[in-house]
Order: sequence, then C-alpha cells, then structure tokens
Amino acid sequence: MLSLRSLFSKFFKNTTSTKKSAMINLILFGPPGSGKGTQATHLVDKYNLLHISTGDLFRSEIGNKTPLGLEAKSYIDKGELVPDSVTIGMLKKKVDENPDVKGYIFDGFPRTIPQAKALDTMLRESGQSVTLLLALQVDEEEIVTRLLNRAKTSGRSDDADENIIRNRIQVYLQNTAVVAGHYAESDKSVTVNGMGGIEEVFGRLTAEIDKTLVHQ
Repeated sequence: MLSLRSLFSKFFKNTTSTKKSAMINLILFGPPGSGKGTQATHLVDKYNLLHISTGDLFRSEIGNKTPLGLEAKSYIDKGELVPDSVTIGMLKKKVDENPDVKGYIFDGFPRTIPQAKALDTMLRESGQSVTLLLALQVDEEEIVTRLLNRAKTSGRSDDADENIIRNRIQVYLQNTAVVAGHYAESDKSVTVNGMGGIEEVFGRLTAEIDKTLVHQ
C-alpha cells in the first residue's frame, strides 16, 4: 500500500503534468501593418495568455537599469546586435515573473533559427514546448496603404516612406520563412489569411489554435 506521502507525491506530479500540458505557447508573426498587435490583444483575452514583446522587454529592462538591461545597452550603444543569450535571459525572467498564466504569446521573437532553438530549450526546461506559430499573411500593397495612412497620425518616419516600408516587409518575410520552416518540421506552423475585418481574422486564428489544442 502506498504511504500518504507517496500518494500526495503521485497526485502532485499528475496535476503538475496536466497543468503543463494545458499551457498554450504561441509565436505570432505578422508584417508591419498586419494588425498583429490587435490580434495579440484579443488572443490574450480569450486564452488568458501573457503577451511577451521583445521590444517592450528591451525598453523595460534598459529603462529600469537591470543587469540584463545594462548588458543589452552596452551592445546597442556600440551599434552591435544584442546576443541571443541576453534576449533569452529577459524572456526567461518575464516568464518566471508570471507563473500563473495559461501560456504565452511571443511577439518579435524568435527571428532566427538559433533564437528558435534557444526558445525551444527554455520551454523544454519547464516541460513546455511551442504550441503553434501563426503567420498573418497580408498583401504587400495593402500593407503599404495601411502604413502610409497610419503615418498621418503615428508620426513614425518609417511609416511614411514607401521604400522603407517595402524593405521592412522583405526583412519580415525572410525572417518568417526561416523560423516558420523550423516549426513546420514538427507541424507547428500555419499561415493565416490576415485580410478582412478584425473579428474575421481573429476567427481564423482561433480556429487554427483550437484545432491544434484538440490534438495535443
């Protein structure tokens, strides 16, 4: 007969495993002007996720002068790329600070295969994995039109220059193709039509997520 301690240990192990398996870890890709930020907000509300934007992380860590922020700033000030280890350190810190959410939406990361592998390792250390990569697909001309219109109120110079916009789109496509290919190897990458109204696109995203969760 199992002791009370053994029974408790077994029960705790099973409930922990169940909680982990229920976690939803999404990577949301989308070109500038695709409505990715809006969709991320809706997904956070529906699935009780934490939206982790690397841009926001960098600004927060540097602004608060944390050790990771100061280290990142030392590279940025020299015009060098921040090492993946520093970025992953910021991601891990954010994840550790929010243990009670049901999962995460990673926005702006990973952008390269080494970053994707680093993220995989970080999640695996806590018994997790990427659930799905969702790439919003929007026609280039539509993106250009949206951003040029946005420039009238955003004040962003990179939204007002068509050549810069098209270059940003190409950079996005190159990054997405590589990372999406990495997750496609394990059937965890899907392209979603990003054209149409907010609710229409949201419906497509949730359909893909729910379909994946059913088979987890």
